Amino acid sequence: QLQLVESGGGLVQPGGSLRLSCAASGFTLSYYAIGWFRQAPGKEREGVSCISSSGGSRNYADSVKGRFTISRDNAKNTVYLQMNSLKPEDTAVYYCAAHGPGCSTLPHTWGQGTQVTVSS
Repeated sequence: QLQLVESGGGLVQPGGSLRLSCAASGFTLSYYAIGWFRQAPGKEREGVSCISSSGGSRNYADSVKGRFTISRDNAKNTVYLQMNSLKPEDTAVYYCAAHGPGCSTLPHTWGQGTQVTVSS
């Protein structure tokens, strides 16, 4: 069974940092591009970042460029999202999803999400 599990969310003050992890089980993560998405209360889900299967291509939403960094460790079957300089507007449930080999393909497997709350 293909499964993705996010972890690392929590409560952090504005300006703080968190690192989210997306661990895969039941399949080899290295074959797939992995995207991070988020959904805030009352808002639609939006794409945050994506990394290609090789790790050679990464993209970011304008709202997080320069603050978030996506990376992957295929040996650990895990993708990370390092989030720095967090803002209250980053508060959301964060999901990871497996695409095909590239980020332009539709995601087909989703994690259950992890809550990130940025508040003083």
